[in-house]
Amino acid sequence: MDEGLYTKVSHDGVDTNHHGAVTIPIYQNSLFAFENHESFDQAMKDVLAATVYSRGNNPTVQYLESKIADLEAAEKARCFASGMAAIAGSLHALLRSGDHVICVNQAYGPTRQFLDELSERYQVEVTYVDGCLLSDFEDALRPNTRLIYLESPTSGLFQLQDLEGVSSLAKRAGALTMIDSSWATPCFQRPLTWGIDLVLHSMTKYFSGHSDCLGGVVAGRADLIDEIANKGYMLFGGVMTPHTASLMIRGLRTLPLRMERHQRNGLIIAEYMEKHPLVNRVNHPGLPSHPQHALARKQLDGFSSLFSFETQVSVELLKKWADALRYFRIGVSWGGFESLVTVGQTPASRNLGGTNPSVARLFIGLEDPQTLIEDIEQAWRQVIEA
Repeated sequence: MDEGLYTKVSHDGVDTNHHGAVTIPIYQNSLFAFENHESFDQAMKDVLAATVYSRGNNPTVQYLESKIADLEAAEKARCFASGMAAIAGSLHALLRSGDHVICVNQAYGPTRQFLDELSERYQVEVTYVDGCLLSDFEDALRPNTRLIYLESPTSGLFQLQDLEGVSSLAKRAGALTMIDSSWATPCFQRPLTWGIDLVLHSMTKYFSGHSDCLGGVVAGRADLIDEIANKGYMLFGGVMTPHTASLMIRGLRTLPLRMERHQRNGLIIAEYMEKHPLVNRVNHPGLPSHPQHALARKQLDGFSSLFSFETQVSVELLKKWADALRYFRIGVSWGGFESLVTVGQTPASRNLGGTNPSVARLFIGLEDPQTLIEDIEQAWRQVIEA
C-alpha cells in the first residue's frame, strides 16, 4: 500500500518488544551488552549494521532515521547532533585534496566557511556560482569536479536551482550532488526524486518545530550514507542523542499539519508585504512576482514561511521597526512556533535591488496572521510618525 504523507508520519506498526507502546522508547544508554563473545565479535565486524555503542547506532535514533529515509524516498539516512554537523561530516567524508566543488553563493554562511577551510587547509578547490541558471554550473565544471552543492530555495534571497537539470549535468560529468533542503522539508520537496544524490536538513528548524533541540540529517544512497557514517559521523562523534531523537520524533508526527499552517500564514503575510508602500521587493518563491515562480511550482509541492523583503529605508530605521514589533522575536534560526525577524544589508541585496539599502528576513510562525499584520502596521506607524 502506498501510504500518504500524513500516514507515514503518524502511523507505526505495533512492536511487541515495546509492550505495544505507540511511540518508540528512549534508549538512554551509551552501550549495548552481549550474551556471549561470539555475538559481540560478529557485531564488531560491522558496527554500523549492529547496535554496539550509541556513538554508532541507537534504536531511538535509528527509528527516526528510518522514518526520514521513507519520507525522502532514500535508501538510508543518518542523523547528526546539528545541521552543521551533518553538513561538515558529509563534506569531510566525500571530499579529497584536489577535488573541486561548485557551491551556490547564497548557501548557508557556515557551509561556505567550512568549504573555505577545506580549500585553505586541504586544497579542495571551490567555485561559488549564482546558480539561478543551469549555465552557471556548466561554465564552472572542471575535470576534477567532485561535488555540486545546492541550497534550494536559499534562506536569504530565496533563489532556486533547477534540480533536475543540475542532477543530469552532474551525472554526465561524474560528479555528486548534495542539497540543503531545510526550507522546504520533505513535505514540500523531495530532491532525490529529481535525481539529486544526497539531501540534508537542519532538523532544528521545521522537523523539531518547537525551538527546543538541535539536529541534522543526511539521506540518500546507502553506499554514500555508509561512507559518511564511517568517515564523517563515527570519527567526528557529532551524534544525535536518544533524547533529542525522541523530541524530533514528536515533531515529525505533526510536521505535515504544521507545514500547511506555515504555508498559509507565510503566503498571507508575503502578499500583504508585497503591497506595502515601503516595500520594494518580497523574496518568496510562492509569489507569482518571484522571478523563478514557474520553477518553484515545478519542483515544490508547497511553500514554507521563511522569506525576506527589501526596502529603501535605512538599515537603522528598519531595525527600529523590528524593535517595535510585539509578536516577532529578534533571533536567528527559524522553523518553530514563534515568528521571528532579523534586519541587515547584504551585498547580494544590493546587487539584486540596486537601490535597496536594507533587507529584513521574516519567519512566520503559527500565530493568527491578522494579528501579525496588525503588529507590522503598528510598528511602521511608530517609526514613520516618529
